[in-house]
Amino acid sequence: MTLAPRFLKGVAIVALVLAFADRSPTGVHAQTAATPDYAAIVGAPDRSDADRQADVRREPAKLLAFAGVVPGMKVLDMEASAGYTTELLARTVGPTGTVYAQDSEDVIARFVKDKFDLRAQKPAMKNVVHVIRNFDDPIPPDVNGLDLITFMFSYHDITYMPVDRAAMNKKMFDALKPAGILLIADHSARPGDGTGVAKTLHRIEESTLRQEVEAAGFQLVAEGDFLHHPEDPRDAPVFRAAVPTDEFVLKYKKPK
Repeated sequence: MTLAPRFLKGVAIVALVLAFADRSPTGVHAQTAATPDYAAIVGAPDRSDADRQADVRREPAKLLAFAGVVPGMKVLDMEASAGYTTELLARTVGPTGTVYAQDSEDVIARFVKDKFDLRAQKPAMKNVVHVIRNFDDPIPPDVNGLDLITFMFSYHDITYMPVDRAAMNKKMFDALKPAGILLIADHSARPGDGTGVAKTLHRIEESTLRQEVEAAGFQLVAEGDFLHHPEDPRDAPVFRAAVPTDEFVLKYKKPK
């Protein structure tokens, strides 16, 4: 006869604890409320069919979550090209955030043409600033305190351009706020390939990229495995590979 009152008392105490935890800014409910719905961002009905086709390979919802992109962030997208990643970032940081989309004049003239300008007409791109600067000095002097820099599948391209990559990496490091994030992804080359296959296979050896980035002071904090494809022999150009391309995703931070 005494078990029922004790049980009810225990239930009441647990309910009270959960109620206070839910109100706490560190509670599960508060954390969930602060996290963007990345799947909904990717699934926005006004995104293009071409971007949706790219989503199959790029896993953008996982990428945004891995990077920790949230509304209000100030972000730089290196070698934005046609703006696939730029638009996703702009949608995620929202109207209170800003995305700087960097490209060089040479890259625009040779590859991008008017693709970025056409994308820039979309309402989702209102918070984007197109930055046309050389890779050696990619960031305007009045831009600093960045929360995040993304460098998606194009670092290998820089290796066969006349670019001082050490200077470029230092500029990125300096532009980030303390504890700011550099998210960098690229197509994986075989051990020993280094940058030697960057122009032919459009790949780079992961260890080579790590060495260059970390020389600027960045500290690795996480590795994403959601784009790894171990079945890829990594000996074919990424645009003509017979199997899904093996790709690495690295999350670095600027030490406080």
